Amino acid sequence: MKRAIVFTGGGTAGHVTVNLALMPRFLRDGWDVHYIGSERGIERELVAGVPQVTYHGIATGKLRRYMDWNNAKDPFRVVKGVWQAYRLMAAIRPGVVFSKGGFVSVPVVAGAWLNRIPSIIHESDFTPGLANKLSIPMATKVCTTFQDTAKHLPPNKAVHVGAVVREELFRGEAVRGLAMCDFVRTKPVLLVMGGSLGSQRINRAIREELDALTETFQIVHLCGKGNADPSASTRSYRQFEYVTDELPDLLAAADVVVSRAGSNSIFEFLALKKPMLLIPLPLAQSRGDQIANAESFRERGVAEVLPEETLTGETFLRAVRELYENRARYVEAMEREPKREPLQQLYDLILEAAGTG
Repeated sequence: MKRAIVFTGGGTAGHVTVNLALMPRFLRDGWDVHYIGSERGIERELVAGVPQVTYHGIATGKLRRYMDWNNAKDPFRVVKGVWQAYRLMAAIRPGVVFSKGGFVSVPVVAGAWLNRIPSIIHESDFTPGLANKLSIPMATKVCTTFQDTAKHLPPNKAVHVGAVVREELFRGEAVRGLAMCDFVRTKPVLLVMGGSLGSQRINRAIREELDALTETFQIVHLCGKGNADPSASTRSYRQFEYVTDELPDLLAAADVVVSRAGSNSIFEFLALKKPMLLIPLPLAQSRGDQIANAESFRERGVAEVLPEETLTGETFLRAVRELYENRARYVEAMEREPKREPLQQLYDLILEAAGTG
């Protein structure tokens, strides 16, 4: 009988990327790989690109810290999701569950716990999110990206593994990235990413100073679904709502990067040694996790930070120019970062939890 594993995580691309890095390893080793996500979330689309993975959609609700009429209905969706996950676990009988977080993961970890199936959680951010906080008491181990995250976790469960970076990102080719955008080699490339959903504030700041920016840079702008502005496109400014397979090539072509401060993305830039300007989600739109992530990178000397509260076209232009002028300093700091093998360590921990290590 084939060994089985269940992956979960969703809501944003960041809650799926580590799973995408791990799943091919288990498939190569002959495991029966399943994914439990939301019925219509972004994770369904992303996982569809991995052959041989069986996807199961369940009901899920968002646990909000603010007043919303959906708060009255979502607890019932969560309960339904727990029941669905419980039944799936009983049918699949996986040896272990690996959770990347997001609200869909809570019913899955609960369903595993009710079936006495071990679960491993991966926490990317500097401090645990609400979904993972709810799941941690039911989990076997909690793997962290930032070393200091262990201070927020039970000592017997915390394991620092570092950042998991998808192997395919290292296979990107600058020539393909330049050709995709019809760019030339002789002018530096600025890659701007607003997250999987895009950022209206970042999009507006770029377009306000587009003429000044394109005097120095060729710009690749990942602007989010429905946020492209065809009237703004020029020879030196290329917009894409979202990319997947093309991202390694675009990163290879980039000289500097502007991004939100989601943990997965910024550790990918660090591994690729891309100088980065981080514009974290403000407290008005988040619990402050991206602010903590960005500040940690700034203190390590591997990134510069521009708070969204001070983001304008003018401050954006100035910050990008300073980032590019000082790019060698950031690369030197990145070179000093300790080398780790988090993917292998995660793989070994999962095998151990499943009783096959």
